[in-house]
Amino acid sequence: MLTILGFSMVVCFMYLIMTKRMSALIALILIPTLFALIGGFYAGLGAMMLDGVKKLAPTGVMLTFSILYFGLMIDAGLFDPLVRFILRLVRGDPLKVLVGTAVLTLLVSLDGDSSTTYMIAIAAFLPLYHRLGMNVLMMTCLVNLASGIMNLSPWGGPTARAAAALRIDALDIFIPMLPAMLLACVSLVAMAVLFGLRERKRLGVMTMKDHHFDNIELGLGDAEECAANRRPKMFWPNFILTTVLLVLLVIGLMPIQILFMLAFAIAVMLNYPTLEEQKARISSHAGNVLAVTALIFAAGIFTGILSGTGMVDAMAKSLLAVIPTSFGPYLAVFTALVSLPFTFFMSNDAFYFGILPVIAQTAASYGITAEEIARASIVGQPFHLLSPLVPSVYLLVGLAKVDIGDHQRFAIKWGILVSLVLMAGGLLTGAFPLFHS
Repeated sequence: MLTILGFSMVVCFMYLIMTKRMSALIALILIPTLFALIGGFYAGLGAMMLDGVKKLAPTGVMLTFSILYFGLMIDAGLFDPLVRFILRLVRGDPLKVLVGTAVLTLLVSLDGDSSTTYMIAIAAFLPLYHRLGMNVLMMTCLVNLASGIMNLSPWGGPTARAAAALRIDALDIFIPMLPAMLLACVSLVAMAVLFGLRERKRLGVMTMKDHHFDNIELGLGDAEECAANRRPKMFWPNFILTTVLLVLLVIGLMPIQILFMLAFAIAVMLNYPTLEEQKARISSHAGNVLAVTALIFAAGIFTGILSGTGMVDAMAKSLLAVIPTSFGPYLAVFTALVSLPFTFFMSNDAFYFGILPVIAQTAASYGITAEEIARASIVGQPFHLLSPLVPSVYLLVGLAKVDIGDHQRFAIKWGILVSLVLMAGGLLTGAFPLFHS
């Protein structure tokens, strides 16, 4: 019963938001509540929902102050030189813009943090897409999938979780997967080329003169207001502050929420010292903050009910129960394949700490090592980051100002493709076996 209820809830939710019959915010709150009541979970329902909200509260705080910080840096003009440089490099060619999006995002994603990647990539590229009239969904797709590939680093969440759950070294998972990751990166660039050729055919190559480069930062809003908010003399202080922030984020000196709060407080004092200016800047980004954080807390209700009612455990056990004994030697490939739906419909924590140990223990009886199972388990991560249960995806669509349903409808097939390329790379290079005799 719980299994049917859980899958029905997820399917209903996805259908409603992808067909735009209900907004993601409302669906995240009402759909799980309705299904929990249908399942008879009257007692303790509020506690489940509050527990889910509490678990995502730190993420909400981080996104609030990270949006404010990077929004402030965009207002002050920190990214203007980068935008001008990229625009001069691509010279109005949509193909070069899309390839540049893929390559730069892959490099920025090396820190293993999706939220930071999204903020930097969107800040750098969104003005170009708007100026050239390009499809922003192509950008969000590439940025999302690039982050999913590079998130497989040892300091990224999935690899670290798999290593902890199976009590193995993260490097033993990561190093054999490097060729597969490289193949996935090549497939992403190839995807960018395909997108670019489509956009070049639709838009052509724009001829841009110098004044286009000089005024690119004014292309997303009221020109006079944007110009008034620029702080060109504060470029180096802002650059140093942002560099220090990113270094501290990678080092992990303090919790990410605290780092963004401190960085924002320093940045707003440096760039906009008067109280009126500070209020104006915060107010200008309040809409973006509310749109993202409201979705985060609503997602907390969804995940709280999914976990609290036991739907997640029931869904996992039902899928594992259908594995026939003869399928045992193929468990590595099975793990790779089920990592796509499992990590899409539930959290990484639920999959890696709840399901993966069970699979690994079963696989061991067939001679498949824990390391091989762990490598297979991470191939679904590019697809996973498209899930509505992943908080950072709301930051991505919020910054790019696109609908999450539109983003998922456009990107899901490409996310599946990149994950399958990762799996093929893992099989071809022997990171995990197709069959273990």
